[in-house]
Amino acid sequence: MGKMDEQIIVIKRADLFGQGLEDLTFQGTELVRNHITALENRMAEHYTVMRRGDAEENTAYKQPIPYAVLKKDGKYFTYKRLGGGGEERLYGKLSIGVGGHMNEVKEAGNFKQVLSNNLNREINEELIIRYADAAEIRTIGLINDDQSDVGQVHIGVLVTIDLPENAEVAVREEDKLEGSWMSLTELREHEVYERMESWSALAIDALSQR
Repeated sequence: MGKMDEQIIVIKRADLFGQGLEDLTFQGTELVRNHITALENRMAEHYTVMRRGDAEENTAYKQPIPYAVLKKDGKYFTYKRLGGGGEERLYGKLSIGVGGHMNEVKEAGNFKQVLSNNLNREINEELIIRYADAAEIRTIGLINDDQSDVGQVHIGVLVTIDLPENAEVAVREEDKLEGSWMSLTELREHEVYERMESWSALAIDALSQR
C-alpha cells in the first residue's frame, strides 16, 4: 500500500470551525485557551478517516497534525533538511516542529490518546530521545494557514515538550536531517527565521507571545 492509500484522520472544515456566533475560523495561530479547547473538542467529536490521497485534494476537510516543539535548558531543538530527503522544495529549510498525519487508534479511550499515540510514533520515527521520562507535554495552540495549497487541508496542534536537563536528542537519519539547539532569540534572527518552514515560523511567533 502506497502512502496515499493510508487511512488518516480528518474532520470536516464546517464541523471544526463552525458558523455564526460559534465560528472559530482563524489564520496563523490560535492561542486563546477556550478557543483551543473548543476546537479540540470538535476534533474529538467529529473526526473520521479518509484515504490520504483523497484528503490531500479535498479542501472541505482538515487533517489534524500534531506538531511538537522540543525545549531544553531554554533552547529549542532545530533541524535542517539535507539533500538526502525526499522533497527538494524543503532542502536547506529549517524546522522546530516534529509531527505528521494521524491514524485511527482503535484501543484509544479518547481523542487526546489518539493524538498522543500518533505524536509518539512520529517523534520516534525521526528522533532518538533518551532520558526524557520526566518530560512535560502541553498543547499551547493551533496552527492554520489557508494561504497555501498544503495549509488549506491541514490544521496543526501545537505541542511543547519540555525535556529534563539530562535528556539527549539526536536525529535518526543523519543523511536527511541535521539537528542543533537554538534559543528563541536566535530563532527570531532574520537570516534564521526566513529559512523556517511556514508552520515553524508560526510556532516561533506563538512561543514569542508566551
